[in-house]
Amino acid sequence: MSLVYADYNATTPVRPAAAEAMARALAVGGNPSSVHGPGRAAKATLESARETVARAVGARARDVIFTSGATEALHLALGAARGACGDVIVSEIEHDAILEEVIQTGRRRTAGASPAYGGAAADTVAGEGAGGPVRVFACNSEGLADLASLEHALRGADRPLVALMLANNETGAIQPVAEAARLVREAGGLLLVDAVQALGRLSVDLQTLDATYLVVSSHKLGGPPGAGALVLAPGAPFAITRRGGGQEQGRRPGTENVPAIAGFAAALNAVGSDETTRMASLRDRFEAQLRAAHPDAVVFAESASRLPNTSLFALPGLAAETALIALDLDHVALSSGAACSSGKVKSSRVLAAMGVAPALARCALRASFGWASRADDPARIVAALSAARARLLAGAA
Repeated sequence: MSLVYADYNATTPVRPAAAEAMARALAVGGNPSSVHGPGRAAKATLESARETVARAVGARARDVIFTSGATEALHLALGAARGACGDVIVSEIEHDAILEEVIQTGRRRTAGASPAYGGAAADTVAGEGAGGPVRVFACNSEGLADLASLEHALRGADRPLVALMLANNETGAIQPVAEAARLVREAGGLLLVDAVQALGRLSVDLQTLDATYLVVSSHKLGGPPGAGALVLAPGAPFAITRRGGGQEQGRRPGTENVPAIAGFAAALNAVGSDETTRMASLRDRFEAQLRAAHPDAVVFAESASRLPNTSLFALPGLAAETALIALDLDHVALSSGAACSSGKVKSSRVLAAMGVAPALARCALRASFGWASRADDPARIVAALSAARARLLAGAA
């Protein structure tokens, strides 16, 4: 039986065009910092990819810094803003790659009611580091950043750096980044936007978002893992915190992963004009079939604008951990709505922040579709879920 892969928000199968571009780059060899022929060829590949990424997000090529992935790019942005900002303000739905980093390097102060962080009265210290005070602003029940909470967090903030992702990796909810940017600019702050889940699925434009720093990644859109980028707005502050061989204009030392970067650019070029429509059709068909088979199914953030490919849902009583094992045995690959670490399913910070009851949150599953998803995938997922639930009920009888 063929595999139904519906975990594109975790990682995406490599597109053929990306694999071919990687093979060409590997065949050329050469270090892009070398002046001989193979080095110049590698450099040409690198700079062509830089132009591609810049074009995709409406930036200048010289403002694209290649990294090993999104996590490094986010951390690079935090370091880059050092000296130009004081307080760090993050939404409580940010990816662990940034939320855990800033909380470990500064004092956390919640802004607005937050089940995930102990409510408005919480004012706890999560560590003393170079990052200074860290404020966390809330989201609403649909998983959207609460702009009133952001305004509250910005009051009295010292040259704030605000982090707000463009689309949440769990719910798919598209965040009001442009509206948040206006508040941040009025407060004299900088804006860091994690656009990892959005690139290739939504229009991503640095100027429209009014972001100071923008982070993107290869393996979410059909490129290989091991490549990402931090994109700077013109004039964005950039404090150099690491030094080495001068690569990436001295802003990110270390020899560039040219094959992965070539694959990243090829994947971007391969994104089809109809992919968004096709993914949305699969997502909507899945949710309709799920509800037809299970009227008590819950779809989280369904009233919000969402990524076209993402459905975070729950079948009450069917625990995510149990469901994932059963689905895997039926050759269906989904993920939990919670973060997974070392093979263990954890409770979801995002759902807690949305006020979802813990018992229901433990049942959260995420189906995410992509470029290679098939027309019958939704029906097969629903059939596998129905079988898993039937076995659970039979065992309880």
